[in-house]
Amino acid sequence: MNRRGIAVLGSTGSIGTQTLAVARAFPDDFNIIVLTCGDNAELLIQQALEFNPQAVVINNEDKYIQVKEALAHTDIDVFAGLQALEEVVQLTDIDVVLNAIVGSAGLRPTVKAIQKGKDIALANKETLVVAGELVMDLAAKHQVRMLPVDSEHSAIFQCLVGEEQNPIEKIYITASGGPFRGKDRDFLTHVKKEQALKHPNWVMGAKITIDSASLMNKGLEVIEAKWLFDLSVDQIDVIVHPQSIVHSLVQFQDGSMKAQLGLPDMKLPIQYALTYPARFQNNFQRFNFMDYPSLTFEKPDLETFRNLALAYEALARGGNQACILNAANEVVVDAFLKDRVSFLGMSDVIEQVIQSVDYISTPTLADYLETDKVSRIKALELVTKLN
Repeated sequence: MNRRGIAVLGSTGSIGTQTLAVARAFPDDFNIIVLTCGDNAELLIQQALEFNPQAVVINNEDKYIQVKEALAHTDIDVFAGLQALEEVVQLTDIDVVLNAIVGSAGLRPTVKAIQKGKDIALANKETLVVAGELVMDLAAKHQVRMLPVDSEHSAIFQCLVGEEQNPIEKIYITASGGPFRGKDRDFLTHVKKEQALKHPNWVMGAKITIDSASLMNKGLEVIEAKWLFDLSVDQIDVIVHPQSIVHSLVQFQDGSMKAQLGLPDMKLPIQYALTYPARFQNNFQRFNFMDYPSLTFEKPDLETFRNLALAYEALARGGNQACILNAANEVVVDAFLKDRVSFLGMSDVIEQVIQSVDYISTPTLADYLETDKVSRIKALELVTKLN
């Protein structure tokens, strides 16, 4: 494999730092061309000094001078703001853009990168949640590979290698169940962010951890899977698997099933996305069956955890519904982390926003961006009324 040029969007977050750990282990195979982050100037500077990329972008323009001065003795170009982010993903030496930005902010740089023919290693599921049909059509047009980084979608992707001629009957996306698995609505009425942030199996950023606790993360993954693998709603099931060893399963039309198993470690799907179709030897911890003598599975509770049901409904209706769902969710998760809405109240606000924002059956990119904006305003209004 020739040395691949990598742009890491969201390099200071959980996925971004683990991506750089993978790159660090294979210096002869990966060349870091671009690093970007939202606000963490100190870590971005540290990463830039280690990997010496062509360019770095910090989204918070107030911290531009800090980064610029710290890197003044290097040849690294320093930029700030969303527009710069959309421009640097188009640099010639980039082969793969690994998008680990949190939320719908990841959509526009993904579109720009695809239009320039860059392969996408996608950890930003919101890109496909918000505008899945548009993005996948663009990827096909520009002959770009969409390489999933989410552990569940990577598992499905791995199960499908060599099965290109065999139709999928159903996929099963596994869910840990989060910290509140088995709890009822009475319990959830009183939970606080500190409890919701304690995920039993995975170490992740705050937003995705709250989404996991509410099962919205699984709803977003259902929507992402529909677009990545060209499936209908009834071909996608969610199954709770508390041990997080089976990362997802594919059932084929003959009834045979394939699953991808492994310890809960995001470096493995990251590495596979960057090295595909090769598998590089590594020193990651190996799974031992004797450590997990029992793997269990159960149905998700859609009545208690309504976010997953709302996601299925949005996907079934299509159009801009998933965009509305995602925008409202980003607002309420932020509000929950600031103690401005209750855990169960998040679902109430999301449902009200879906009901109040205009439905568009065949949205353009401009429609998606406007829907995202309007949905956020409505969600903020509803949250404000609660306080």
